[in-house]
Amino acid sequence: MILAHGLGGSTDLPIPATYVLIGGAWALSISFAVLIFAWRTPRLDPSRRWLVLPAAVTRAADSSVTRTVLRGIGSIFAVYVATAAFAGPADASNALPGVFYVLLWVGVPVLSVFFGPVWRLISPVRTLHLLLCAALRRDPSIGPSRYPHRLGAWPAVAGLFAFVWLELASTDPGSVTAIQIWCVSYVLISIAGGMVFGDTWFERADPFEKFSDTVARMSILARGAGDRELVVRNPLDGLRSFPVVPGAVAVVAVLLGSTAFDSASQIPAWRNMVDDMTSSPSGAAGWRTAGLLILISFVGISFWFASRATGGVDTHQRSKLPGKLAHSLIPIVFGYILAHYLTYLVEKGQATAILLADPFRHGWNLLGQQGWEVSYVLSEHPGIVATIKVLCVLGGHVLGVAAAHDASLRLLPVGHRLTGQLALMVLMVFYTFGGLFLLFGG
Repeated sequence: MILAHGLGGSTDLPIPATYVLIGGAWALSISFAVLIFAWRTPRLDPSRRWLVLPAAVTRAADSSVTRTVLRGIGSIFAVYVATAAFAGPADASNALPGVFYVLLWVGVPVLSVFFGPVWRLISPVRTLHLLLCAALRRDPSIGPSRYPHRLGAWPAVAGLFAFVWLELASTDPGSVTAIQIWCVSYVLISIAGGMVFGDTWFERADPFEKFSDTVARMSILARGAGDRELVVRNPLDGLRSFPVVPGAVAVVAVLLGSTAFDSASQIPAWRNMVDDMTSSPSGAAGWRTAGLLILISFVGISFWFASRATGGVDTHQRSKLPGKLAHSLIPIVFGYILAHYLTYLVEKGQATAILLADPFRHGWNLLGQQGWEVSYVLSEHPGIVATIKVLCVLGGHVLGVAAAHDASLRLLPVGHRLTGQLALMVLMVFYTFGGLFLLFGG
């Protein structure tokens, strides 16, 4: 049976779930052992590249025409969706939930892994901010106030949590009205922040831009460190460029913990417990909120402690380790999100596109979409999908272990480079086991 978001059960696996859980933990442990002997000096370097793209490609990407077109596409699409959302039917035939939960939350990060931080190019709130600044003859890059360093990414953390709470814990995640209120609030807060702090607000505080920028650290398409030319690089090299600011660990904790909760909430035992504890929608939302907070907090706190569990460093150096190691969770975050939402993106994405082609249910057939049907090719092959999910989880964790190992070689004293990694390694094995269990073991 295919559960919410296209999740498959343990019966869809080509081998028993127990073997997958144990094998995944062993695969991660063995990969760590191999890294110890084969990877003895730091290798990851954000300035390194495999290939420099022709200068003409960089000029085309940076041209005002290209950027105007991209901003225009993003803004026109946003206006189109907003019109459909507010003027269209307020039921399941409204395309807003699909755009909000599928195209924006899952589709944009997937694009960001391939093409870099695309949200900053197509973001309608950035475009609106540019237009307002142009009308006021102001420089959009700066505002009347300087963005406080201590805020760091915490506003983005709050925005990310507000999104996952609406999707996973609220009384009616599919409510068009609730999503409308969320989106209007997001636009108003974003524009207000941009007008006060300039572009720094979007870089640090916009939840969607922070999500896009975080996973884009793995993009093979990137900018050169000095000359800003477009290059093709090792995805792991870009992880080191993840900005270490207050709230950086919380960003990845929200992304990983919320996805884990989404999987956990599909387990019958959890749903039965919530049903037994309360019969009211608000009570159930309270239990889901508590579960969401617990898993997010567990990810953040456990990583914080494991990162600091090393000798040979003073108190000041130890306090910086969680932030400097946070990038090692990015491959795990993306691998788990892809495993969890793959079928959801492909199949619900098709359904959303069909709804967008006739948003007011007037019988439009401009694209010939009246004859379109959603292809459930992934749901019809659950064994293949389950295998892909396992590979995504394991691949993300192996890359995460490699990134953490490389960072430990750079950050830890010589006598503690091995022992200082052990706590983080054990935690990542637990994450692997837990992630696979939540996807299939339940």
